[in-house]
Amino acid sequence: MNKLSIAASFLLFLASCSESKKQLPILGAREAVEKTVEGKTITDTIYQTIPPFSFLNQDSVLISNKDFDNKIYVADFFFTRCPSICPVMHRNMLKVYEKYKGNPEVKILSHTIDDTYDTPYRLKAYAKKLGVEGDQWEFVYGKHDSVYTIGEKSYLVAVGKDENAPGGYMHQGWFILVDKSKHLRGAYDGTKPDQVEQMMKDMDVLLDEGDEK
Repeated sequence: MNKLSIAASFLLFLASCSESKKQLPILGAREAVEKTVEGKTITDTIYQTIPPFSFLNQDSVLISNKDFDNKIYVADFFFTRCPSICPVMHRNMLKVYEKYKGNPEVKILSHTIDDTYDTPYRLKAYAKKLGVEGDQWEFVYGKHDSVYTIGEKSYLVAVGKDENAPGGYMHQGWFILVDKSKHLRGAYDGTKPDQVEQMMKDMDVLLDEGDEK
C-alpha cells in the first residue's frame, strides 16, 4: 500500500467515526521547525503545499496556481482516450460540478496525461461532451514531464506512460481535495460513488472552515 492509500484510508476512517468534529487532517509531507515568538521558542509544523504551476486549459488560456487562490478545488488525472476508469471518474465528478456550479469558492482541475493527443482543442470537445461550460472545471494540458512531476510529487498520484496499460497510460483514479492554503485535505477513489459523496461532505466542511476564519 502506497503513502497516499494509507493517508486516504486514515481520512475515510476519521470521517466515518466522527463527522461532528468538522475537521479534516492535512495529508502529505510535513516538517517541524522551531521559531521564536515574543522571546519564546516554539515548534511549528510546515505542511506540504501544491507548488506554483501553469498549464493551458480547454480554451487555450494559460492558467496558474493563482487562479486557485482562496478557493478549494478537486484535482485528478485522466486522458480523453482512456478505455478504463476515466469515464467512470468523470461521470462521478459531474455530480461535484453540478452541486457547486456557480460557487466562486470551488473549482475542479483535471490534468490530461496524454500530451501527444489531448490538445486544448480536444479537451474542449471533451468538456462539451460532458456538458461542462465556463472555467469552473478546468481541463488542462502540459508537457508530460511537468504533469507527471506535479502528479506524483505534489498530489501523490501515480501517473505515466505504460504500454501494457489500457490506452497506453497508467494513472490512479484518486480525486484529491485541496484547501484554500494549497494543502492536501483528502484523497478519494473517483470510481466509487460513496467516496465521491464523502468528498462532497468534506468539501462542505472546508467551505465552513473558511467561513469561520
